[in-house]
Amino acid sequence: MLLAVDVGNTNIVFALFEGREIKSRWRVATDPRRTADEYAVWLLQLMQLQGFDAKAVTRIIISTVVPRALHNLEVLAQKYFGLDPLIAGQSPVVWGFEADVDEPRSLGADRAVNTVAAHAKYSGDLIVVDFGTATTFDVVDFNGAYKGGIIAPGINLSLDALVTAAAKLPRIAIAPPRGNDRSVIGRNTEDQMQIGVFWGYVAMMEGLIARLRSEIGRPAKVVATGGLAVLFDEHTEIFDHVDTDLTLDGLAILAERVSNS
Repeated sequence: MLLAVDVGNTNIVFALFEGREIKSRWRVATDPRRTADEYAVWLLQLMQLQGFDAKAVTRIIISTVVPRALHNLEVLAQKYFGLDPLIAGQSPVVWGFEADVDEPRSLGADRAVNTVAAHAKYSGDLIVVDFGTATTFDVVDFNGAYKGGIIAPGINLSLDALVTAAAKLPRIAIAPPRGNDRSVIGRNTEDQMQIGVFWGYVAMMEGLIARLRSEIGRPAKVVATGGLAVLFDEHTEIFDHVDTDLTLDGLAILAERVSNS
């Protein structure tokens, strides 16, 4: 089995694959100070509770946008699984696509893995929207080349900044406004904040995707991934596909390529 580890700025996701099928997944908050032993206590117990033996893991692949977290995850793989992990973006795990941008080496591992998975799973020109700490919009052409994209503040980050900077504003949940959820006229502070944050974010996404499609000049499918993709999909028509496991699938594809090379 393959253990895929996706390290984001907010969370780390561990996923156990059998072939291309995810058998189970576990999530923990990202903390670069967490030791290999701490990971092991948490992860091995969860695996055991669901009937998985650590000895069944024969390959591990890690993708990270938090460099400080990598060392302890490598130690976890070596000490508790007896494996040297594959690191996405480091030999022998090459991306296998053209990065047609000014600074290809600056492309984040998460966005590169999404590019690999999106082109493998969907045809034609693509716009990949990933809801994370930041919300990223990535353009992948019909040949699988990465053409560039957009980085915007994530919706939780935007809300945190608003609440932190305005002393009298309350903390609210990320959700559509109550009642007539299409109304953009709020009648109290909480509803006005939800309208501004939620519908403002939808309008931002719809506007940016319209501009991207216009600039691409060809029909482009929109693939959404990340934790909030399902929520936003209920309130906008801009997504052609919602694929919450896109990054994990990309890691499985990369690990498979190494095994077959």
